[in-house]
Amino acid sequence: MKKIHFVYLLFCLISVFTNAQIITFVSEKNNTPLPRVSVFGKDGSILAYSDIDGRIDKQSLSPTQEKFQLIYNNFPVATLSYSDFDQPVIKINDQVKEIETVVIKNSKPAKYIFIRGNFNAYVTVNNKLNSYADGIVTYIFDNKSKKLKSTNVEQYRVFRLAESKNEKKETSKWDYSNSLELPKLKNVGNPEEYKTKRNTIKELKGERKDQIEVTGAALQDKEFSFFGYRFYDIKTILNMSFEKGSEKTLKDFLEYNELVFVKLKHKSEPNYNQITLYTNFYPTELNFSNDNDIEKVKFDKDNSNYKTSYWQDSSFPNMQTIFSSFFKGDLKEQTNKK
Repeated sequence: MKKIHFVYLLFCLISVFTNAQIITFVSEKNNTPLPRVSVFGKDGSILAYSDIDGRIDKQSLSPTQEKFQLIYNNFPVATLSYSDFDQPVIKINDQVKEIETVVIKNSKPAKYIFIRGNFNAYVTVNNKLNSYADGIVTYIFDNKSKKLKSTNVEQYRVFRLAESKNEKKETSKWDYSNSLELPKLKNVGNPEEYKTKRNTIKELKGERKDQIEVTGAALQDKEFSFFGYRFYDIKTILNMSFEKGSEKTLKDFLEYNELVFVKLKHKSEPNYNQITLYTNFYPTELNFSNDNDIEKVKFDKDNSNYKTSYWQDSSFPNMQTIFSSFFKGDLKEQTNKK
C-alpha cells in the first residue's frame, strides 16, 4: 500500500512540474487564448509558437537569450525578460491590428470564386531565419465544388541570409529558399476534408473569429533515408480562421496559417537540424467570375518580381521589417525581375 501511495505521489509531482512549464498567452481584453504568438530571442531565433490554446512550453526558452520579443499578427506586441515567463498566464494587447474586412467586388454568383490577398513565408533552421518571401496572390476556386483550381502570384519579394551556402554534408548551412512555398489553400473551401484518421482537429470560438487547427505527423518512430540524408519527425500545424458564428464557407474565410516541421541531417552529421516552414495568407478581396484567366508571374525563388511597393500598405503582413531588425544588412533581397 505504501508503495502505491509513493508512486501516486511521484506521479502527482511529475504532473505539477510538467504543467508548470506550460505558459498560456491570452488577450488582455477578454482573456481568450491567443494562437500563433511567436517568441523571438535576442538573436532573432523563433523559440516558440503558441498553439490554438495559446500555449507554449517554457522549456523551449533559454535564459541566455535574456530578452524576448513577442510577435502577434505580424506586429511586435511585447518585450519580456526570462523571469516574466515564471507566470503561467501572460496577457497580450492583441488589438494592435484590426481584422481586415474582405472586400466583395462582385456578389453575383458565377462559375469561379477569386480570393485575392497577401502572403508571407519563411524558413528557419534550428530556429534561426534562413530565407523569407512575401507578396500578393490570387486563388481561384470552382464555385460549385469549392475546390481550388489554381494559385496565381501577382508580385513577390525573396530575401536570403548572406551566410547561407550549399555544402553537401552540412545541411545546417544550406540555403533553403527553394523550400519557400505559397500557402496551400487546397481544402479551405471544404474544411471537412481535413477530418481524416491522420489528423487531429481542434476548434476555438473567439470573440471576433472562429478558428480550426489541424495537426498531423509522420516518421515519428523511424527515420527515412534518401541518398545519404536522414528525415525524421515530420509535423504539420494548419490553422484557418472564419467569421465568428459563420458556416465556414469561402465567403467567411479570414486567414490561413501553416507550419511544417522536419528534422534533417546528412548521415555524416552527428545531430539532426530542425527545419521549419511558416506560410501565411490574409485575404483582402473576394470576386465572382466566369473567366479564370488572370495575369500572373512565376514564383521563382532566385529573384523578386514586383512593379509596386505593395509591402508599404499598412495592412500588409510585412515580417521582413521584423527579421531585418535582427539581421540588418545580412538579410538580402534578391534582384527584382520586373
